[in-house]
Amino acid sequence: MIAFGPVPSRRFGLSLGVNNIPPKHCTYSCIYCQVGRTIHIDIRRKEFYDPQRVVEEVVRKAEEVRPEVVTFVPDGEPTLDIHLEEEIRGIKEALDIPVAVITNSSLIFMEEVREALSLAEMVSVKVDAVTKRVWKLVNRPHPELDLDQILRGLLEFSSSFPGRLLTETMLVKGVNDGEEEAEKVGSFVSGLDPDISYVAIPIRPPAEPWVEPPDEGTLSTYYLTFKEVSGVRVELLTGYEGPGFKVSDDPEEYLKATTAVHPIRLDFAKAFLREKGVDADSLISRLVEEGIIAVIEYRGKEFLVRRLPRKEVTVEREKKVADV
Repeated sequence: MIAFGPVPSRRFGLSLGVNNIPPKHCTYSCIYCQVGRTIHIDIRRKEFYDPQRVVEEVVRKAEEVRPEVVTFVPDGEPTLDIHLEEEIRGIKEALDIPVAVITNSSLIFMEEVREALSLAEMVSVKVDAVTKRVWKLVNRPHPELDLDQILRGLLEFSSSFPGRLLTETMLVKGVNDGEEEAEKVGSFVSGLDPDISYVAIPIRPPAEPWVEPPDEGTLSTYYLTFKEVSGVRVELLTGYEGPGFKVSDDPEEYLKATTAVHPIRLDFAKAFLREKGVDADSLISRLVEEGIIAVIEYRGKEFLVRRLPRKEVTVEREKKVADV
C-alpha cells in the first residue's frame, strides 16, 4: 500500500503517509528500526514505483480522508527514490495540502536530494550521532557513506531550506545516550537552527532485541544538556501524547502530558498546581508512588519527568554491544 492512514502525528498533525519505498531498502540498518533489519542496504537512487501511480494513489486517498499533511515516511529511506522530486511536485499540483518528508539524512550530501527535499513544506532530518564510532554503532550505515559528508550536506540544506526544518535524535540505552553525546549533537544541531528538535526513544519492537530506551534520569539529562547547548526548542517523543485539553481543564492530566514532552522544574510545577487550587505536594507524591512520574536531579535542581515503560531484556547488553 503506497498511501496509508491518516494517523495523528505530533510533528505534523493528521498525516497521510506515503510509502514510496518497498520494505526494506535503506541506506542504514539502524539497531532500533521498527521495520527490522535492512534487507537491501544501498545508496544508489533508483525507481521503485511508477511515480504517476504514487501521485494518483496519494491524491485519491487524500480526497477520501482529507488529511492535514501528506508525509513521505516509507519502509526505508525515501530519498533512495529517484522520482521523489517528481512525486512531491505532482502531489502539490493536485492537492492544496502541505508535504512533509522524514529522512535519515544519509543522502543529503547529494545536490539532487537537497533539491527534491526543498520542495516540501516540512522536512524532518535524523541526527542520532555526529561522531563516526557512535554513528556506526547506532545507524550501521552503508560502507560507502561518509559522516562528515552527510553533516556538511545537512548544514548546506538547512542554510537554504525555506520550509519548516525539524531534527530527530533516537536514543538507545548505553550507546548514544550520554551527556557528552548530548553536547556534541546539540552543538551540531545549533548550527542547523531547526524549528524544533525531537529527542526520541524506541517505543516499538526494535530490529535488535537487546535495544532499550534509556531510563528517565539519563533521558532527562540528555534532554536538558542538549537543550542548553543547542539553544533550540526541544521536545521528547516518548509515545505518550496525552489527551486534548486546555491547561485550565485538568491540572493533573496537564502535568502528565507535559512531563512526557519535557522535564518540568519541581518548583515551577508546584507553583502552577497551587495556582489551580491543587494540593501540589499530595498530587506529586501520589503520581510518584503510582509510577507515573519521577523526580530527577540535574545540576542542583529537581525536575519532574514522565516515567517510561520498561521491558524485560533477556540478553546481556555488553555482549550485544560488542557484536554490533
